[in-house]
Amino acid sequence: MLNPIDNSHAVQIQAGVNGRIQGHSFEDKITEEINNFIYPLSLDESKIGHVSTGNPALLLLNYIGYKNNSNIIIKASAFSSGSLATSEDGKKLLSINGIPISKCKSDIILQVEFENDIETTIGISTKQCNNRKPTNAQLYFTTARGFSNLLIDNGIVISASAIKSIRQFCGDNGYRPLDDTSIIDRKSDPRRFFWDEIDETGRNEWEQIFNDNHDNILRLLLQKAYLNDPFAPEYLLHKTKSSSSWDTTEVAIYSINEIIALSKAYKGFELKQYSVRKGSYKDPPGVYHQAPRFGIVQMQRGGQAQHPEQLQFNLEAGYFYKI
Repeated sequence: MLNPIDNSHAVQIQAGVNGRIQGHSFEDKITEEINNFIYPLSLDESKIGHVSTGNPALLLLNYIGYKNNSNIIIKASAFSSGSLATSEDGKKLLSINGIPISKCKSDIILQVEFENDIETTIGISTKQCNNRKPTNAQLYFTTARGFSNLLIDNGIVISASAIKSIRQFCGDNGYRPLDDTSIIDRKSDPRRFFWDEIDETGRNEWEQIFNDNHDNILRLLLQKAYLNDPFAPEYLLHKTKSSSSWDTTEVAIYSINEIIALSKAYKGFELKQYSVRKGSYKDPPGVYHQAPRFGIVQMQRGGQAQHPEQLQFNLEAGYFYKI
């Protein structure tokens, strides 16, 4: 449980709680709809596509049936698992196929039987936006060392220089400008180094790593949040923006393999120029920094009061219209 340090921090915490509750209500609604459909269920080919408008639960079943070469779903049942990782007491437990689950990257776990007598259990990651226009969607939240270890554990070589530079980027204690007595009269944020300021050897290595390992890194971000996850997501379901009704909701749906391929085709590693215009440490006029990104993923220092040293990966706003 987070303890607010001031009124502003209390508002941040409550906004996060409300966002998680709203997100889980989206998953719960999809789960409820799937469990209440009358089966067998014939698929509607006119509603199959990456970006479609309609009932999200029905669109999801349509897409999954299509990807499994089936025109009819004999039966399906769904479980909402998204609230497990953020449960207040940390003790929520779900059991599916006899497998106990306490944390899972999939927000919905779907058990489905197709007309070809194939039964399978499928994990689905959900994202949602309730603004009029699509916004960035958080994909992965970790630390500099946590991200480095994730890559190392999955066969991607990371040097000590690269780990040092990513810790500078996040503002880890001991790796900040304010920890270096040789830095005086700094005008930009003293709590972290920006991408263009981090150790050059490490920075160049990271840029090469992102270029060479686009597919592997994005797959890890999409599927590998937790160790020994029994139901890593196979599909992504993303509510793109606010809707006037449930049956007129626009969603984007991809298999994980599809979104990885589309992301790589979209663009490689690049840097976007920006300047800090809000907060306690506004940049002086004419001072700019570089924001790293690859494919549909944007990377930034978390910087929230409760998570000052975190590394945050986001899906680019409106990526589903661009790829």
